[in-house]
Amino acid sequence: MTTLDWYIIKKYVGTFIFTVAMITLIAIAIDFFEKVDKFLDADTTFGHIMKDYYLNFIPWINGLLWPLFALIAVIFFTSRMARDSEIIAILAAGISYNRFLRPYFIAGTFLAVLLWIGNNYVIPRSNEIKNEFEGEYIRRGEKTTLSTDQHFFISPNEKAYFRMFNLQDSTVYNFRLETFEDGRLIKMLKAEKLVFMRDTGTWRMFNFEERLIGLDTQNLEIFDPKLIAIKAYPFNPSDFVRYSKQMEMLTTSDLRAFMKSEREKGLETAKKYMIELYRRTADPFTIIILTIIGVSVGSRKVRGGLGFHLSFGIITGAIFVIISKFTVTFATNLSLPAILGVWLPNIIFSCIAYYLYLKAQK
Repeated sequence: MTTLDWYIIKKYVGTFIFTVAMITLIAIAIDFFEKVDKFLDADTTFGHIMKDYYLNFIPWINGLLWPLFALIAVIFFTSRMARDSEIIAILAAGISYNRFLRPYFIAGTFLAVLLWIGNNYVIPRSNEIKNEFEGEYIRRGEKTTLSTDQHFFISPNEKAYFRMFNLQDSTVYNFRLETFEDGRLIKMLKAEKLVFMRDTGTWRMFNFEERLIGLDTQNLEIFDPKLIAIKAYPFNPSDFVRYSKQMEMLTTSDLRAFMKSEREKGLETAKKYMIELYRRTADPFTIIILTIIGVSVGSRKVRGGLGFHLSFGIITGAIFVIISKFTVTFATNLSLPAILGVWLPNIIFSCIAYYLYLKAQK
């Protein structure tokens, strides 16, 4: 690490922090004026709004826009260096363009690592608090319930079904449990309803019957309707509740565990969860790609200077966001694989970054 390296790294990080602070304040101001009426109607305090909403709004908005902040920061200070002929002096001193890129790559990697940690562990925790606040005071109906006609496995050989579930009283109606052995149905339990007992974590079964199915015989036993059975099943009412932004509220380890649990139950894991998982790794790589694009463009001394470079950066960022939205939409609703839908913008812009690097003023 030489003086030049530290000089560029400090400029990169300093400009990046300034960009983050400026745009974050603008985003908070816009969001506040958009929601001020709902804040006034809500039964809450200013301190509560600041602590539970805006303190957690900051990580959320930065998690979305950090790659674009990096692009703007790189173009801004690199263009000023080019305007002041600093880059010409650096290259004229015998420093290769590849060597000149090294501090950019180091600083970009540092920011990418921070974003990776934030995406996977920090931001989901803050999103949980922010989304709960939104659900209570800003937008209702954030929770949905898997309330009708649900099939799921509770073990490799046991499949459950219910016709209807009521979250308010934690009651399952028209419950059926099928037990298999070597792929053959050997037992079927039916119950009119199950009621969850929160104090014990068990289910109370009402009006039930059991059918044993042999190779050549069947035995049906209908129990007294007044009889109540206590069963401990490996599911509870919370397993049937989904938040509209649930994937944003889970750390990566929790997200993987949730997806594994859904697959084991035989429930279809929505593609959007896979997209969210891949996005958390793809976004940090976007910082490095946009850093290379920014320095390749900003290091060229052209007529129009800073204004031209910033315009290019904003347009490039807008195009990247548009392509990302298109590919994610195709991956969610069509047959495009989730990993390709998330990484395709990075692949395209990697090619653009390489082309601009080859054409950069060396």
